Amino acid sequence: MSASKHPAAHSVPGHALTRLAREWLAEDTPNFDPAGVCVGSEEVEARLLCKTPHSILAGTPFFTAVFTEVGCSVEWIYEEGAEIGPDAVTLAAVVRGPARCLLLGERPALNCLARASGIATRCSQLKTMADASDWHGEVAGTRKTTPGFRLVEKYAMLVGGVSMHRQDLSGMVMLKDNHVWASGSITEAVKAARSVCGFSSKIEVECCSAEEGREAAAAGADIAMLDNFQPQELHVAARRLKKEFPTLLIEASGGVTPENLALYFSSYVDIISLGCITQGCPVADFSLKVQKPSANSMYRKPI
Repeated sequence: MSASKHPAAHSVPGHALTRLAREWLAEDTPNFDPAGVCVGSEEVEARLLCKTPHSILAGTPFFTAVFTEVGCSVEWIYEEGAEIGPDAVTLAAVVRGPARCLLLGERPALNCLARASGIATRCSQLKTMADASDWHGEVAGTRKTTPGFRLVEKYAMLVGGVSMHRQDLSGMVMLKDNHVWASGSITEAVKAARSVCGFSSKIEVECCSAEEGREAAAAGADIAMLDNFQPQELHVAARRLKKEFPTLLIEASGGVTPENLALYFSSYVDIISLGCITQGCPVADFSLKVQKPSANSMYRKPI
């Protein structure tokens, strides 16, 4: 059974999956695999076990791509985006193939799945908080991602139900304090950026005060990021800006955590971004156990 029925899975091109799988395998086994001698090429079956109850499963296309590269097959028990659990140990998938090949793919595939599922789980929790408050806006990630692993982490945000924000420097213009200082002013920075990106990209400006937000909006910025505002300050500034510039998008960022997220919800705030979606996010615990041919299952499949 394929686990990739989640809509986000269709957004990742096959060639990107193949490229990443090959890079991860080459990093983990750059030349010889001496341990492969111990196990040979006998066909074996391994069980993917999730040991973090209530995790959101994410990253199955990447996990499968790794094992496809080494000549193994994956049969998923859960679908992408499903909540695994509630048992302490739950069977999530079965992997079959030559023993040495299966063990070649084990660690890269598990690393990917654990990281993606951890991020998706946190995102799902944040999305649930936003929905429970009837907030109209979007919880979003940031560009604070692991080098070389951004596609997986941004994908996991989608599976978890939040916005990816911009994927990279090419995706949207974000003018931070360094850009403004180098340009001379917010107005000059926005003008210069617009001359290059034209109509096809939004321009966002990092603002430390309502006055900077007003200058950004007047210069033609699409989004004002109110950075490191305390919640009460944020609500006052956002209200003032929305009254004057109704189409301006307001983003709150800086100092937002899962514990205080609800304090930032407001009818005047459209986006709340959190670096902790990727930085310091717990992983989901998965392990892959090769089965002896005569071993009886001790793990119950979900109904």
